[in-house]
Amino acid sequence: MAAWQESQPSKSMRRTGFPFSLAFFSISVVLGSLAQTGQQTPPAPTLSAEKLVKQVVDNELYVDKNDHSHWMYLDSDKHPTKSTLKLVVETAEATVSRTLEINGRPLTARERAADEAKMERVLNDPAVREKQRKTAEHDDQQGRALTRMVAHAFLWKKVSESNGRVILHFEPNPAFQPPTFESRVFAAMTGEMEVDTAQKRLVSLSGKLFQPVDFGWGFLGRLQPGGTFRVVRTEVAPHEWEITETHVHINGHAFLIKSIDEQEDEITSHYKPVPPGLTLRQAIDMLNNGTIGKQLGVSPAK
Repeated sequence: MAAWQESQPSKSMRRTGFPFSLAFFSISVVLGSLAQTGQQTPPAPTLSAEKLVKQVVDNELYVDKNDHSHWMYLDSDKHPTKSTLKLVVETAEATVSRTLEINGRPLTARERAADEAKMERVLNDPAVREKQRKTAEHDDQQGRALTRMVAHAFLWKKVSESNGRVILHFEPNPAFQPPTFESRVFAAMTGEMEVDTAQKRLVSLSGKLFQPVDFGWGFLGRLQPGGTFRVVRTEVAPHEWEITETHVHINGHAFLIKSIDEQEDEITSHYKPVPPGLTLRQAIDMLNNGTIGKQLGVSPAK
């Protein structure tokens, strides 16, 4: 991607980044759940792990399909060699961001000018917005397809249940035949999922590759065993959930020579709904004049 804000990830998959789309674990997010009316059905005491997972998957897919919300928030993204702190604003036209810090320091005059120019390209270049839209649409389709597989790709069992939360352990299902490269990761992964039983929502998902994953007999790529991921979701408003933590630590190689060293920790916070009808021009102006930062209570480094 030429610029983060020029090709924003979709809501149901905040980012792809990794060659084999490990971010599909960030299962569908935010507004529109069946519980939105305020009527919540407590889980049946005898509900099996498999049935609970299916209900969660069905609910998340319904929510994602009916989500029309837009948010502003703070995004902290850390890699071994670079970290950024950004303000992000979603609008009906596109999503834009303003970088506040790079490696814990404020931007130089040149970096600030380049950052503002990127936002203006999103505004003025229809091709940039179309690329962002197509990327989001592709990610959404892939995310929904992989989400549907979750209930069948793993064997589930309850580990514990308390305070309206259930912890479920998963292991690969030997009967599952992965239909895509991305879904082949399922067959080498074990981990746990936390569920909100009242709303049937995914709270967290964590996993570990216990064996290598080869693509094209290892010629196209290989993921090394021991890699981990963790996704955490938070109810940022009543019945409205967002991915607030994503941690991916994977090693391997791709396409014969490219090394995969995906070490990333992303945390989002300070969520507030975007005012109805906010235009892209208004969002950029509010990012540049400090209005968004003030509304979120965020100040850059001095």
